[in-house]
Amino acid sequence: MALIVQKYGGTSMGSPERIKSVARRVARYRAQGHEVVVVVSAMSGETNRLIALAKEIQAQPDPRELDVIISTGEQVTIGLLSMALKDIGLDARSYTGTQVKILTDSSHTKARIQHIDESAMRTDLKAGRVVVVAGFQGVDAEGNITTLGRGGSDTTGVALAAALKADECQIYTDVDGVYTTDPRVVPEARRLKTVTFEEMLEMASLGSKVLQIRSVEFAGKYKVKLRVLSSFQEEGEGTLITFEEEDNMEKAIISGIAFNRDEARINVTGVPDKPGIAYQILGPVADANIDVDMIIQNVGIEGHTDFSFTVPRNDYQKALAILEGVQGHIGAKSISGDDKICKVSVVGVGMRSHVGIASTMFRTLAEEGINIQMISTSEIKISVVLDEKYLELAVRVLHKAFSLDQEP
Repeated sequence: MALIVQKYGGTSMGSPERIKSVARRVARYRAQGHEVVVVVSAMSGETNRLIALAKEIQAQPDPRELDVIISTGEQVTIGLLSMALKDIGLDARSYTGTQVKILTDSSHTKARIQHIDESAMRTDLKAGRVVVVAGFQGVDAEGNITTLGRGGSDTTGVALAAALKADECQIYTDVDGVYTTDPRVVPEARRLKTVTFEEMLEMASLGSKVLQIRSVEFAGKYKVKLRVLSSFQEEGEGTLITFEEEDNMEKAIISGIAFNRDEARINVTGVPDKPGIAYQILGPVADANIDVDMIIQNVGIEGHTDFSFTVPRNDYQKALAILEGVQGHIGAKSISGDDKICKVSVVGVGMRSHVGIASTMFRTLAEEGINIQMISTSEIKISVVLDEKYLELAVRVLHKAFSLDQEP
């Protein structure tokens, strides 16, 4: 008998029929003797509807009150699923984040979990109940309702699995696992049986939308076994995300090709080549809470240098305006940018012991006439910035070049 935490996303909870289907799946696990805790998202589209409603009242909704509003989406689904479970003969009890006491900090709309009181859940499990918990939400030390940000239900699921020391955390979604790349771009993409936390963390940060990056970080930190499964398939082993590179794991050098369209590049040219110039450029951008990703500083010539970096596309105009505002202060000759770029990355722990990955990647792109604008590397990934129009071509040819369409 195992203790399993299952998380179901908005599409899985999208209608009464789908909620009943989730209840039947949970019942099958209970029939096998497992203890089950279920974490659910709001019904698909509901959170967006509630945000739109709030914006009709207040153009910039008050963060505390917005959390009060958007947390109700999950309150509906925990009640409905508990009713569906009772209807087929299972004892179930629903909990909001406040009732469980998922304690968070006070950062409304993007709170972080600090502690979970699992005592009430353990009592229910011991009594043979299925515990149904609202994802995406918690409560701060002052008793205010908080939410964890987009995709926060994944984080709730992993955090509960860590607190309960569960045997496995199963993330049910509309895909049946983690693929070598997006099957909508490359139909030959394969589902991976296993992938390491390191690889999954890179893929999540590089634009793979299968799992929310904070949930992967949390799982890695607390050694929670994660499995990605489809809520629309009766059977299937999905993808297991593991801590170690085990002997029986797939021997692929590269596990996947990740990509992100949500990129923009900013160029700051002709700045004085002196200590502290990087901080003078990036400090104001960071102060505006804009994430900076890839950074390139050229070799100084005659006392001046050029500086390029990437930001999320929806922060592009804001970052540009900030830098134009400090252009005189930093002594830049010009500020320019491009919001029609993308990032494509090859990811794999096998890179550590194999040479020639970069040269294969660069040769493959060159043969297709694709120009590389920026390059960034780590121990298990190589990322390049390209013109956005080449994204799908680049992903397809790299997927083929590294034989990702074939079983290892």
